[in-house]
Amino acid sequence: MYPTVAEVLALPVLRQGRPHVVAGAAGLDAPVRWAHVAEVADIAPLLRGGELVLTTGVALPDDGAALARYVADLAGVGVAGIVVELVRHWSEKLPPALVDAADRHGVPLITLSRETRFVSVTEAVNGLIVDAQVDELRAAERVHETFTALTVAGAEPGDILREVARLTEHPVVLETLSHEVLAYDTAGTDPGELLPGWPSRSRPVQVGERTGYHPGAGWLITVVGARGHDWGRLVVVCGDPPPHRHVVVAERAASALAVHRLVAKDTDSLERQAHRAILTELLANPVPPAELTARASALGVPLTGRLLVGVSVRPRITVTTKAAQSTPVLLRELAEATVLAARHAKVSALVATDDTQVRALIALSPEAGVDAVLRRLANDVHEARAGAPAVVAVGTTGGGPADARRTLVEAAQVAAAALAENVERVVHRLDDVRLRGLLHLLAGDERITAFAARELGPLLSRDAAQGSRLVQALRHYCEHGGNKSAAAAAAHTSRTAYYQQLARIEQVLGVRLEDPESMLSLYVALLAHDIRKADDHTSE
Repeated sequence: MYPTVAEVLALPVLRQGRPHVVAGAAGLDAPVRWAHVAEVADIAPLLRGGELVLTTGVALPDDGAALARYVADLAGVGVAGIVVELVRHWSEKLPPALVDAADRHGVPLITLSRETRFVSVTEAVNGLIVDAQVDELRAAERVHETFTALTVAGAEPGDILREVARLTEHPVVLETLSHEVLAYDTAGTDPGELLPGWPSRSRPVQVGERTGYHPGAGWLITVVGARGHDWGRLVVVCGDPPPHRHVVVAERAASALAVHRLVAKDTDSLERQAHRAILTELLANPVPPAELTARASALGVPLTGRLLVGVSVRPRITVTTKAAQSTPVLLRELAEATVLAARHAKVSALVATDDTQVRALIALSPEAGVDAVLRRLANDVHEARAGAPAVVAVGTTGGGPADARRTLVEAAQVAAAALAENVERVVHRLDDVRLRGLLHLLAGDERITAFAARELGPLLSRDAAQGSRLVQALRHYCEHGGNKSAAAAAAHTSRTAYYQQLARIEQVLGVRLEDPESMLSLYVALLAHDIRKADDHTSE
């Protein structure tokens, strides 16, 4: 907001006096808060700091010790610089004691070799300062208008951070109070330089106030949240102390983020949204880019050098639970239960919800007992959700980021198959679901759908037209391995009536059920048909 000493010396009114820097050149970038004419030697107690002191030197002493004290006093109150006109007192050069003292205290000392109208200097400098202050106020007003509009529009955190990066031209990071990155905008820089090691870099950086600049880190930091309910920090990465307008940008952005969280309290938290973004990209990228692994690490979940296990948690939705809670609410509660279970097991995890399940990617140290950890985590989830039972399924263990997609897909496949199987286990694995799991994996393949329709089409049409239950009779037969007596008992039908149903099935389909290949094909078709029906029901 204030011009520097160097910028003031470049003004035409001072250039006419032929300014020459004789000491303290390192301080030429100091801001000038005001230009002040002062001839007396004991002026320091009347100053507030940041002044550019203008003097002819007529009232200054010639004694070296007194001149050194004069400079020391001015340096003590923080003046920006001293300008001495070489006309009335000293005509050729300044006393060495004055020059040495200015160098020692780092105070810019400038001489003017021509007579200069100080009133013109003060008018020019102070006019420049006032203009800069007006510009700063106008910029602050535009910032307020911008973030007010974003708040009213319900802008997402990503939109808010994008505006911060645009206005400051610096990278910006939104982190939790435990220093995990929730969102960021690189302002066009490389994410690979911004994110690596973020939690460990951020933890020691503290400013001791709600908004402050940490010169060691080069960070402008402001706390996010209502007082007493703070939940994050907004960090603008800038190498130099920020201008006031950037402080205003950071504080208004923090307010907009706090309001967004209050308004969006019924949706997933920012942490869940950040986790979902990474899990979605892991599923879309068989070979995750380095930037993606850096983002996961910045969230406190390192993917490299870890054992990775995909987890899928799906609620067993009954009529009772569906009446009590909507699926999104159930999933959010399951997600929180999974997060707490991961913390209790002392493992890092990415956890997020989608339309039907809670997805998680567990990152374990190479020395961890994978089975024990997963069993403990699953037990905690079941215990937390005892009133609303759920399926906890896992994929096979991977050795790094390249395995993340596979283990996540496997976990989802196992969970879907386990729901249909309706067998209670603490943890469901690939080994448990076998053929049903394979068919769940291939459920979206039109060839599987066409196969099921080809095998079962006539039977389904017969049941629909005549209200018969031949498909259900076939299911009992296949599930009992062709044992007619056991199938009849499971169907709660007399043997005679059941055998008649089997004969009718053979007639409609034109096959012999006792043929092993026929029974296998029909059983696979039944499983594929059931999976398709379950998927259609879920999408409704």
